[in-house]
Amino acid sequence: MANVFTLLIAEGGPSAFGLEDYQWVSLSMGVLNAEILRKKVPGMIAGGLDTKIDAIKHQLDEAKNLRAEAEALRDEYAAKIAGAEKDAAAMVEGAKQEADAILAKAESDSEKMVERRQKMAEDKIAAAERDALNSVRSRAAEAAAVASRSIISEKPDKDADSELADEVISSL
Repeated sequence: MANVFTLLIAEGGPSAFGLEDYQWVSLSMGVLNAEILRKKVPGMIAGGLDTKIDAIKHQLDEAKNLRAEAEALRDEYAAKIAGAEKDAAAMVEGAKQEADAILAKAESDSEKMVERRQKMAEDKIAAAERDALNSVRSRAAEAAAVASRSIISEKPDKDADSELADEVISSL
């Protein structure tokens, strides 16, 4: 058997139909490539990638929209808090003026009334601030829950995660 291999090597190797090994490999690769092109495999791959890209772009657009909504909500509640502070300042000012009027009427009773009015104003301010803060927290939690549900429900597979990570890294 060693003699057969020696003869094959000495004669230049095996050949069939007048073609050498490398020619058969080239011919088979050409047939394989032609079959791949005939079946439109590159188009299917490109179509699948385009679908994934569109899905990821949609998710990114949705995330941008959710972020814009959250920022608008934050600004709205910041304005409400500022308004509540102005109202609180106005309430404190009104309480002080009322206290001065009561002081002019009856100085002995006025000290008790001023303390009571200031306490009420501070309680109202604290309650308004707590209400505004709780409302902001609940809206932010709702927005985060909606965003989380959306992202979790459209959970991409492992390949899409790595592609998305690569895209984000390359965009940086």
